Amino acid sequence: MVGISDYPAFAGAVLIFLALPGPGNLALLTATAQAGRRAGLSATWGVIAGDQVLMWAAVAGLAAVLQASAIWFNLLQWAGALYLGYLGVQMVRAKPEDAPLLDMSSGRFFRQTFFITLLNPKAIVFYMAFFPLFIDPQQQPGWMTFTSMALTVAVLTFLYGAGLTLLAYQLAGRMRRNPLVGEWLQKLAGVVLLGFSVRLVLQK
Repeated sequence: MVGISDYPAFAGAVLIFLALPGPGNLALLTATAQAGRRAGLSATWGVIAGDQVLMWAAVAGLAAVLQASAIWFNLLQWAGALYLGYLGVQMVRAKPEDAPLLDMSSGRFFRQTFFITLLNPKAIVFYMAFFPLFIDPQQQPGWMTFTSMALTVAVLTFLYGAGLTLLAYQLAGRMRRNPLVGEWLQKLAGVVLLGFSVRLVLQK
């Protein structure tokens, strides 16, 4: 398929990658729990947009630049860690009488997941290493090959995010019936985000 050697395996690998726990998944779940399905779908589009930027940056050779320049790689790594840490602290410090942390416009959900995804420089290196595994060496990969790969990732991310949103919305109904559970889950999500922030720094 347009230079992709094993399309089913490629799609399966993308789904496995999407299911791995990460800050993007956590932000999507939290947005849905706090403000409903529309917020979850908006967060899903933010993940898709961030992934598309990273994929095309990888195709353009940005991964090679980051690997060759430790300074730029570290700057992006620290920026991502600080942003995740900021969100985590805000969620941990939130009080019951405060307005929900993520209860804002859909644009806010989109921006949060977009920057969470974008500020992960290791994702660029991942795509740079991941794509060649599924390129047919008998064909010269061109823009159609990479466009097909990027479109596949976007469609699968949307389907995965929509399913995760529906699941989170069902769980959110129980949280609304027991506000104390929701409060502690939000603080737990904040602690996990802080953990991702520390992990990002330590995995240099």
